Amino acid sequence: MLSALHLEKLQHQLIADKKAIEDRFDEHGHYDLEKGAFHESTGELSSYDNHPADDATELYEREKDIALNEHTEKELFDINDALQAIEAGTYGKCKECGKDIQEERLDALPTALYCKEHSPDQHESHDRPVEEKVLMPAFGRFEYDESEGVAFDAEDSWQEVARYGTSETPSDIDMEVERYSDAYVESDDPMGYVEDYENFVGTDIEGKNATVYPNHQHKSYEDILDEEGTMTIFGDLPPSEIEPYTKHQKE
Repeated sequence: MLSALHLEKLQHQLIADKKAIEDRFDEHGHYDLEKGAFHESTGELSSYDNHPADDATELYEREKDIALNEHTEKELFDINDALQAIEAGTYGKCKECGKDIQEERLDALPTALYCKEHSPDQHESHDRPVEEKVLMPAFGRFEYDESEGVAFDAEDSWQEVARYGTSETPSDIDMEVERYSDAYVESDDPMGYVEDYENFVGTDIEGKNATVYPNHQHKSYEDILDEEGTMTIFGDLPPSEIEPYTKHQKE
């Protein structure tokens, strides 16, 4: 139970906090919200000759002022509730269960009218900005992202950008990297191609006359195929396609 001295100390603190908020509202006009359009808080008469980016900045600041004002008004409301509870002799008792509120809690939050277990602010909001319903998430929702397709998708877009540097360090990922520039997720994925054979196979400008250009990647690819005993890395070719390659062996 709160002692009379402790209660008086908390009451003085609440009164001081209330006066500070009311003085702030009087001085700044509720974060300039008592004025009309946001132009009035900047001295502008209209948006006609302003750059859209400047108007966007002012609008953002206006929205921030609204949020700050709502937060401060809620704080003032809670202070008044606490002062009324002191006058009624119920301060320090939980409004839900009637048990004493811990003095440490009241010292940290003098406006508390509930014990920790029955605090109405325990709900964790999972509300998301309405814009997310029309804007794509960070990785987007590309056609192949949720399939086994090998086409260039949103994840590949991220990797192309991440290779120029991110805020991550080697300690932030659960794999060993040889270079600091590889300190991002799936840095070992192919860049600029989706199949290994694209590194040594080319066509003419019309997509015809496929040609193999031998190099070390071609040799590694062939070694993998020989080890697996297949004609392609994703499985064997249909009989009709294998025949041109094996015909000379039969002869």
